[in-house]
Amino acid sequence: MGYDQDFLRAYEPNKSYYLSPEQRNRLLAVGQVEAVERPAGTYARNILTRLLIDLSWNSSRLEGNTYSLLETKRLIELGETASGKDVAEAQMILNHKSAIEYIVESAQEERITSQEIRSIHALLSENLLGDPAASGRVRSIAVAIGGSTYVPLENPQVLNECFDLFVEKVNEINDPFEQSLFSIVHLSYLQAFEDVNKRTARLVANIPLVRENLRPLSFTDVDQAAYVKALLVVYEKTDISLMRDLYVWAYHRSSQRYTAIQQAMGEPNLLKLRCRTAIQEIVRSIILEKVPGERVVDEIRELLNAQNIPEAEREDVFNLVENEFISLHDGNAARFKVRPSEFEAWKLLQ
Repeated sequence: MGYDQDFLRAYEPNKSYYLSPEQRNRLLAVGQVEAVERPAGTYARNILTRLLIDLSWNSSRLEGNTYSLLETKRLIELGETASGKDVAEAQMILNHKSAIEYIVESAQEERITSQEIRSIHALLSENLLGDPAASGRVRSIAVAIGGSTYVPLENPQVLNECFDLFVEKVNEINDPFEQSLFSIVHLSYLQAFEDVNKRTARLVANIPLVRENLRPLSFTDVDQAAYVKALLVVYEKTDISLMRDLYVWAYHRSSQRYTAIQQAMGEPNLLKLRCRTAIQEIVRSIILEKVPGERVVDEIRELLNAQNIPEAEREDVFNLVENEFISLHDGNAARFKVRPSEFEAWKLLQ
């Protein structure tokens, strides 16, 4: 079976649907965090530490990665590789972490651009491809799908046209869950890159959910064999029914996990949300500059004065930064883009 261009071209955004109205309504009911409108990406930032571990582990596991959940947690939080494991497995997980952080940081963008998809692929494929230049670049060579009769497109011009058409159509879709499923189906089917296509599809599928502050899709408990089987039906029959059913089931499982986390979080602090970048920069600067414990408070005030924060709010922001340092440990330092070695070097001076 060759690539069927009509499968993509025949889909009309907001007229064609892979998910029924009932399915979309049920997904919204379990995925909606709260009725209050928040800036795009707020919920994902609030659960980022948990999301990095869950999605990195599950997406890697679906590729045959043998790291356990705990080993994945230690790798992401401490930079500690598991003994006896292939170095490529650690690279795969750390690449997921970088790509997920990129998605959350880009949540304010209104469109899913070609550049964004290629950047996600570049982050996911770093140090894993034979040709480093192939990262983030639509392929110009033929690829094969193991265990399948499906033959992806070989003509580079047509491949680029279909990739651009996918980007155009996915941005026209109004419903975030339809956008999400459409991304998994068509990015996997198109095989736009030399490798790492399914991983890219799974992370791109989370972009609409992150932007709408819906619970993410971390593929919790999804069976690898079931996932492959659902993809094969797409590849060889352009039939999305199995992937649709798997998607709905998987989203309910993921939502159950994050519902429990949300109940333990409480309401987000709006001032902290608004000044998030300034707070992150201050904490990161103090750690990287190895400011000793007795100088931390003075350094916070000096760095805070350099920020564009209204005078009336400065003391409250100062208190927020202090609280960040009080609760800071090697497991959550990654939120400030600090490597474990950098955090430990600073910690020795406290």
